[in-house]
Amino acid sequence: MTRPALSDALKTAELIHARVELDAAIARMGRDIDVALAGVVPVYLSVMHGGLIFSGALALAVATDLEFDYVHATRYRGETQGGELHWLRKPVSSLTGRTVLLADDILDEGYTLRAVRDWCLASGAHRVLIAVLCQKRHDRTAPGIQADFCGVQVPDRYVFGFGMDYHEQGRNLPAIYALKE
Repeated sequence: MTRPALSDALKTAELIHARVELDAAIARMGRDIDVALAGVVPVYLSVMHGGLIFSGALALAVATDLEFDYVHATRYRGETQGGELHWLRKPVSSLTGRTVLLADDILDEGYTLRAVRDWCLASGAHRVLIAVLCQKRHDRTAPGIQADFCGVQVPDRYVFGFGMDYHEQGRNLPAIYALKE
């Protein structure tokens, strides 16, 4: 099966948020997280793969010390629609009695983030904070999930770049794009 070419998608995609906007949003989030953590050293969990680029940038914007680990759970597996949750890696850090800061690329419907958050709490985390680069504007978000820190809003369209993929391509684009409707 041949995947669609990223170069073709970029020809008609709309630039939603340029790098300068994302950098400003991440800097703001870092300051807000420092206030919320109030000196607590959290377990900082990047949600792979999408959260990798954002979580690295956000970590540099947070002045508070962070204990790094990651989780890899997915419902998409290269597809554009989510299915059953698959755990590819759970963190090795003990979460018992700890504050966890989850960093992910997007809060869309939120089923994956909710499952990861719930797993962290079931693993003994005292508190779980969620930081996302972007949140889609729609009313289909799973009950009981919301971001504590959000960089930017994006339209209810297929978005990619800055960690989000277009058929497993384009995660390293320095901006966020949306396919035309």
